[in-house]
Amino acid sequence: MNNYRVLVVDDEHLIRWSLDQHLKKQGYIVQLATSGEEAVEFVQRESPDLVLLDIQLPGMDGIETLTRIKEMDSFISVIMITALGVLETAVKAMQLGAYDYINKPFNLDELSVVMRKALETQSLKKEVEHLRNEKKRTQPQTKIVAQSEHMTNVMSMVTKVAKSDAATVLVQGESGTGKELVARALHYDSNRREQPFMAINCAAVPETLLESELMGHEKGAFTDAKVQKKGLFEMANRGTVFLDEIGDMPMGTQAKLLRVLEERSFRRIGGTKDIHVDIRIVAATNKELLKAIEDGVFRKDLYYRIQVIPIYLPPLRERGDDILPLAYHFVNYFNREFGKDVKGFSRAAEKYLLDYSWPGNIRELRNVIERAVILESGDILKLEMFPCEAANQPEETPCDGIRIPPEGIDIEVVEKELIQQALTMSSGNQSQAARKLHLGIDAFRYRMKKFGLL
Repeated sequence: MNNYRVLVVDDEHLIRWSLDQHLKKQGYIVQLATSGEEAVEFVQRESPDLVLLDIQLPGMDGIETLTRIKEMDSFISVIMITALGVLETAVKAMQLGAYDYINKPFNLDELSVVMRKALETQSLKKEVEHLRNEKKRTQPQTKIVAQSEHMTNVMSMVTKVAKSDAATVLVQGESGTGKELVARALHYDSNRREQPFMAINCAAVPETLLESELMGHEKGAFTDAKVQKKGLFEMANRGTVFLDEIGDMPMGTQAKLLRVLEERSFRRIGGTKDIHVDIRIVAATNKELLKAIEDGVFRKDLYYRIQVIPIYLPPLRERGDDILPLAYHFVNYFNREFGKDVKGFSRAAEKYLLDYSWPGNIRELRNVIERAVILESGDILKLEMFPCEAANQPEETPCDGIRIPPEGIDIEVVEKELIQQALTMSSGNQSQAARKLHLGIDAFRYRMKKFGLL
């Protein structure tokens, strides 16, 4: 028994009897109604899972009955039963919320498949709604710590942009500076907060799949397209799409993104119908997009389209007033996560936190605090709980220690030599080498690629 309750609404006795026998054999709990008025009364009283509704009913017709049912419970799946020649009415019914329609005389096996899909869709919608409500009830919004003047100004701008009608925002900053947190703040502080927030890392998805992830595809559009798939733009309608690492988006996909931004519409791969959406796109990158334009890997027209409202996030080394508040924020978070009761830091540990350059920015600070809280058995985090390579960071070389020969020198030769030395000192470990040069790992790898070392 599947225990789904199905209401069959049709004024023809033979159809009601046929459906009643067929559906009961499949385990459905079946109720019958002969008119729209009777169907509405039943829905008010019982709220079935699915309704098979004839369009042509005496008195209140199927369209009006559908409208009344959806007003009472939008989650009820409704499949319209239509006669040949009333296709236009069936399409109108779907626009009003019907899941699908099936023509008389109908194939019972085909009807069973449509019903199963309708109930699966209904179940997913209810689960999403439940999770969304549970998230609102139990999960506080991710906090952005901003006490430094620079970050206070940034967050003031984020608040203004969030409440505006800005359709595109560009967030720039080094890796680990909190670009996704800002994107989420732009979404949850806006009037789009009740709608989906969808995120994708453009650098992490293969070029052949990225367009499908964003735009979706039709069944049979390519070899592995077994079923129709909605893309992020469609699923996020009236919400926000976060395009992380947009600087790594392939040129072909950039052209299609530009069309979405300009026309607010797109087509699924293999599709012929324009799908219109209302979305805010927040793009983020740690790359210099103007240089990417010069290198021919980023479209100039797309750049000017997304940077209407640019937001720059400073690296952690430039926002020293935020370091200790962030550290205590992470201590409190990991205390709850691991059942600890750490109160704070030793003086040596605080000095280390303030003196270290944090090439990995907030992400690195978070990881360092997590490790320290896990390892610490007392209530004060001591210096020895922190990674030795960071705690033993050497003093920075003074600028007057660098000598330029009289004949001059190519700065790129110096930069390449420094990259090679850092790799040698770190036995090829790119993360350690990046830290020695106070670079984020993405910036370090960019330079490796630039000099043919990657």
